[in-house]
Amino acid sequence: MPTLTPGTKATRTQTITDEMVRAFASLTGDNNPVHLDDEYAATTRFGKRIAHGMLAASLISAALANDLPGPGTVYLSQTLQFKAPVYPGDTVTAIIEVKSVREDKPIATLTTTCVNQENVVVLEGEAVVLFKKD
Repeated sequence: MPTLTPGTKATRTQTITDEMVRAFASLTGDNNPVHLDDEYAATTRFGKRIAHGMLAASLISAALANDLPGPGTVYLSQTLQFKAPVYPGDTVTAIIEVKSVREDKPIATLTTTCVNQENVVVLEGEAVVLFKKD
């Protein structure tokens, strides 16, 4: 597990596929046609289908659980601001950076950002997590 000091970073990258969008819709019940129907999505401000915002945000959860702070990490809170759409076929990178670590408890605050393959910020926020101390 990386040392949790302010400025420590981790990243996780995933290409968002059509199969992932459809599986996410099936798992969550979010069947909004903007995610699933090409004809409907063509009539929206996006001009084509977009991935669920929470699918992109789930990359943050994966980075927290697997990379920084790592296994045993549990969310206490997460804020999200969706800045740009994610389309099927986009490659999204979650960037996690330690902002602060409490001295009295194994709780860390981290900035959370996702960018697409063109380095456009698609979402940003802040996570507070309970992490496993060695």
